[in-house]
Amino acid sequence: MRYYLLTLGALVVVCTGCASTDTNGTILANREHVAPPASVMSRPGPMVDGPGPGVLGMFAMPGEHAGMQTAAMNTQVKFLGPNSMTVGWQTGEGFAASQVKAGEYYDFQQSAIYQLMLDGVALAGLPDRTLYPTLEVRAVHPTTHAYLQHNNVPLEITEEDLENVNSSNMVTKVIYLPDPEFQARAIRGVETLVSTRLDPGVDPVQQAEQMGTIMVILRFGNKDLQPKGTVVGQNGEITPVSYNVLNGTNGQMAPPVPIQIINKAGNGIPSAMIAAGGGAPGQPVMPIAGMGATPPWGMPSTSTPIGLPGPPHLPYGGPAGLQSHTIRNLSKNRMPKPTDHMLVDVRHNPGFSVPEPVKHIKYTETHPVFGPNEVSVPANGGAPGHF
Repeated sequence: MRYYLLTLGALVVVCTGCASTDTNGTILANREHVAPPASVMSRPGPMVDGPGPGVLGMFAMPGEHAGMQTAAMNTQVKFLGPNSMTVGWQTGEGFAASQVKAGEYYDFQQSAIYQLMLDGVALAGLPDRTLYPTLEVRAVHPTTHAYLQHNNVPLEITEEDLENVNSSNMVTKVIYLPDPEFQARAIRGVETLVSTRLDPGVDPVQQAEQMGTIMVILRFGNKDLQPKGTVVGQNGEITPVSYNVLNGTNGQMAPPVPIQIINKAGNGIPSAMIAAGGGAPGQPVMPIAGMGATPPWGMPSTSTPIGLPGPPHLPYGGPAGLQSHTIRNLSKNRMPKPTDHMLVDVRHNPGFSVPEPVKHIKYTETHPVFGPNEVSVPANGGAPGHF
């Protein structure tokens, strides 16, 4: 009996003295709280926005993340090399060459694609040539917001890249911020995927999206956007082709103009919309013929009896006199009946744990004490309505 009681007492001590510290379960560490991501809490569902508690940024630009609509961010790109490289870009009326040198950087507006102009990138022993890559600057993401706010994105043109371009191979360089599980191999905090180093058929953009968040994509080949040539005028006169090119070495500077604006929603995700249509609450949709911008039916100027404009070879002017129009669908379709109940089981791991709400506040005020004939003037000069 004595040994039985000793064994039972030891078992109770072991059971009560241990606690699980695995945060992947439902038991959380002391004073640890978990909440859903801000992007999940900001909207009630996909493609849904509108007035109501917890809905942030209803009139924000499509694709912008909640809590990040304050100021538009730029991505600062630093061009690392080669040392003889100068960087220009397409402007509104042509190209601006030698705007940035190797080792310098420039702030590019996000969610846009730019046409760059690289000079001084010829291989040794080959004549000088100009490359015209496209630079795709992705929009800021919650995972890249802190990095882009404090760092630039390094971009380097290597000799291997130039050899591939000289061999008529297209080069795609994807610079992304790797996820935590892939950050051990990253250099300077970011990672670069090059299409020529991957297996054939592997898309570097999709590969980078699986391992992190893309910030910049550079694509270039050997296409010349300003070829030397001549044009024949209407009078038969042959004149050389001229291009409007600014030169930064002469002090001619111009900002880049995007050649394409990227949909900020991205990844095939529809942008936020209001159920009323038109992008703002209360803006009606007019599906009735003859109302608003919807064209009316049955106008005498149509060429078909149903009232809709017909083929261009039919004469216009015939009246719309059709009184019955029947369309029969004889297809053999299989349409299952709609379900009457949908069950979705959701389990958060770890579960949400928030602190207790505040129910008691205690504070102490200390006021100065002045004696007779002592005057105290407030810092605001005693203006009414101020404390």
